[in-house]
Amino acid sequence: MSFLQEFKNFAIKGNMIDMAVGIVIGTAFNNVISTIVKKIVMPPLSLLTDGVNLSNKKYMLRTATNSVEEVAVGYGELIEVLIDFFIIAFTIFLVIKIINRFKKKSEDPHDKTVETPKNIQLLSNIEKLMEEQNTLLKNKKS
Repeated sequence: MSFLQEFKNFAIKGNMIDMAVGIVIGTAFNNVISTIVKKIVMPPLSLLTDGVNLSNKKYMLRTATNSVEEVAVGYGELIEVLIDFFIIAFTIFLVIKIINRFKKKSEDPHDKTVETPKNIQLLSNIEKLMEEQNTLLKNKKS
């Protein structure tokens, strides 16, 4: 298969579109979480720590002079980014957990409240037939 044909199949199947939508939504979600952390989470945390602003926290290696720039390790920003990360990771965990719950419910052939996908229904029927066949064969041998 040629490279162009393979790319065409990839794009037509929706993988590329799904990926693009995921990236755009992920970027927007990241901006929302960053704003929540900076504007909602960090101010009360700053009050609890006597007005300390974490983003300004740094470990000075060399102070600035007229001829030399300051050299510092900005650990406060790292703490804020880690808080962002944990909030995003926890939110994604919750979303995946909810999706898996719905997916598991839809794949249960005995649950009549949600329509079971056709392939799962067929596999369930095949499983029942195989169990019946095994039972018949065991009874025949005895």
